[in-house]
Amino acid sequence: MKLSIIVPVYNMAEEGKLNFCMDSLVGQTISDYEIIAVNDASTDNSLEILREYEAKYPRKVRVITYPVNKRQGGAKNEGLKAAMGEWIGFVDSDDWVSPVCYEKLIRKAEETGADVVGCDYSLVSEHTFTVGTIVENNTAEQTGILDEEKHKKLLMRPGSMVVKIYRYDLIRDNNLNFPEEIFYEDNCAGSLWSMYYKHFERVPEPLYFYYQHNTSTVHYVTEEKCRNRMEAEEIYYRECKSRGLFPRYEKEIEYRFTELYFVITLFSYMQGVKHPKLFFIKKLRQGIESYFPDFEVNPYYREMTGEEEKRLIAMQRHSNLKFYLYYRLQLLARKLRSRQ
Repeated sequence: MKLSIIVPVYNMAEEGKLNFCMDSLVGQTISDYEIIAVNDASTDNSLEILREYEAKYPRKVRVITYPVNKRQGGAKNEGLKAAMGEWIGFVDSDDWVSPVCYEKLIRKAEETGADVVGCDYSLVSEHTFTVGTIVENNTAEQTGILDEEKHKKLLMRPGSMVVKIYRYDLIRDNNLNFPEEIFYEDNCAGSLWSMYYKHFERVPEPLYFYYQHNTSTVHYVTEEKCRNRMEAEEIYYRECKSRGLFPRYEKEIEYRFTELYFVITLFSYMQGVKHPKLFFIKKLRQGIESYFPDFEVNPYYREMTGEEEKRLIAMQRHSNLKFYLYYRLQLLARKLRSRQ
């Protein structure tokens, strides 16, 4: 079989989201492929919808289900265990793809000999195949046969995993998988997997449609999600250590870890959580300093982190309380100004 498309599904029946995704997948222009829909303990009627597609398209759709929620990482791992394709693709169940998506990605792979091929994506807020805002996912400088410098570029900015296809041998031979039972599993897997690509190519077209809606997990912030992001990076750190990646990529790993574990988490927590706790801010600072106490001298941190962010982080490293009070007052002042 040429391709296995893995779709993690959790409570996506509402507003026809799951139907639109599945319709786009069963309508692909390639013929030799399977769709592995993994029902991740949904509590709505997502499983019933998936069973309908399995009955209607028995040669294309296989449904896996289990009673305990494993989050997207666990669902993807279950899909990988069942996959029979030479190539693997992932699709979020509230997104969808162009009818020619996988035909174009596989053609590019076969023309170039690449083991991973990606594309761009379109941001949309309704169920349509009309292209909206196009986001370039990865760049031409990251493509081709990968040397150390290109691997560094991919480690730093791996891009979205769902817009790519992966040769299954690459995944299997290098024991690659996803963290389970947490959000942000791709934060760990994206950079780690990229270290094993040998030849990466891209189709510079928006073949994937990323649906922006209020119920998406990326549109609201909780302390649990912040802790999950931290945990994903801790897993990433341990994997890089155990796989011997630090000697060649220490500065890149340090910055990627700092960016996701600390910088993004710190500011998203302060801005997005209704009642942020000083205790959490203290733990976050203790965490980053236990892994990379000198992260502020990292050349990527100096170059790529914004000046205001660096100023506020320096304030926090001097005093958690001062940072916390200052940032809360700044947010309050911004809200008051917006009401005037």
